[in-house]
Amino acid sequence: MRKILIVGGGYAGLYTAKKLEKHLRRGEAEVTMVDPLPYMTYQPFLPEVAAGSIEPRHAVVGHRRHLKTTKVVTAKVTKVDHASKTAEITPAVGEPWTVDYDTIVMTAGAVSRTFPIPGVADQAIGLKTIEEAASIRDRLTDNFVKASNLPAGPERDRLLTVVVVGGGFAGIEVFAELRSMASSLVASFDTISFDDTHFHLIEAMGRIMPEVSLKTSHWVLKNLDKRGAKVHLDTQLASAVDGRIELSTGETFESDLIVWTAGVMANPVVRGTDLPLEERGRLRAKADLRIVDENGEVVPDAWAAGDVAAVPDLTGAGVGGFCVPNAQHAVRQGKRLAKNITAVMRDEAPVDYFHKNLGAVAGLGLYVGVYQWRKLAIKGFVAWVMHRGYHGLAIPFWERKIRVFGNWILNFLLRRDLVGIPARDVPREAFETFASRPKA
Repeated sequence: MRKILIVGGGYAGLYTAKKLEKHLRRGEAEVTMVDPLPYMTYQPFLPEVAAGSIEPRHAVVGHRRHLKTTKVVTAKVTKVDHASKTAEITPAVGEPWTVDYDTIVMTAGAVSRTFPIPGVADQAIGLKTIEEAASIRDRLTDNFVKASNLPAGPERDRLLTVVVVGGGFAGIEVFAELRSMASSLVASFDTISFDDTHFHLIEAMGRIMPEVSLKTSHWVLKNLDKRGAKVHLDTQLASAVDGRIELSTGETFESDLIVWTAGVMANPVVRGTDLPLEERGRLRAKADLRIVDENGEVVPDAWAAGDVAAVPDLTGAGVGGFCVPNAQHAVRQGKRLAKNITAVMRDEAPVDYFHKNLGAVAGLGLYVGVYQWRKLAIKGFVAWVMHRGYHGLAIPFWERKIRVFGNWILNFLLRRDLVGIPARDVPREAFETFASRPKA
């Protein structure tokens, strides 16, 4: 049997594996998928997880539950030598081992891209993983608890100040969702008022949300301003050392919660391969998702999709001529990739990936949203319903859809759950504190 190795179990990897299970005949190929995590994270839900609208486990999809014939390996791929068609796999525990393959599929996704700004690596938190989103929720709720026992002053202000860096979709969504959650939290504390909370979003460009029209982005800015959330345009973060925020405008303040959403880059796993990369560190790919070298020649038996790949956008709408790194493309590329691999195995021609953007939809906290498709813009409650409807149906598999919609229904009936569990970041602390130890 032909051996197919899928590197990465995100949107593109999971859908490639799932559709290969559908398209391949019994005994036609052996499919193995390798990812350091045992689940796929549905990243459009991370802002709502951070704001307590969705339980963390409901925003992830377990690999082993939904892949029936694919061999799932929870480990890292640390090296790929396509010349010899071998890959090194390194588990969390135990020694690395080498596997051979006939076809490789690179779908390792992207990670947060940062810049060498003092303090960011030590103080900030990203928004690419479910663990980060859950930690943001716990930090915000814990900070309210701590601040409620303090008198007015610098330390209290620090705890009640939230900073988000990056004004793209992810940044604006988490910024607005956290503002919404903080407004709900205020009602639970008689010692904290709305005016005691401070929200700052820092964006280096002169506008936010480039995926929507300028007019729509201005509406979002006005909506955030009415809700007490300040957006700093044409402003860069100069320093975040010890939580002291210094902006390029000269303004300074302190924050205990700094969320970084200013860009992504291809997973560094691609640097450990002999496959051709373009100038931004992504794998070069044709529109049919086969990997190509710098001369456009196809690399045999090598495919790529999702955020890790530079895939031409045949609609002409992509930035720089390539598909933008989002869930819309990753999911559909995974489906097309499975069909194309199957076709090539059967001596048929692969088909180019082509997808017209369905528009951009964002949730901006409870009952507020925005939708943009070409010149059509919908704002407010209707857009919020569209946002939840689209993403509630887009998360893979009905088992997960039901859990998410159940979350939303219960929150509507019982109100949003505002309880944080900050101690889960240090789960053994209570046990260690009271545990008996042998005498010296």
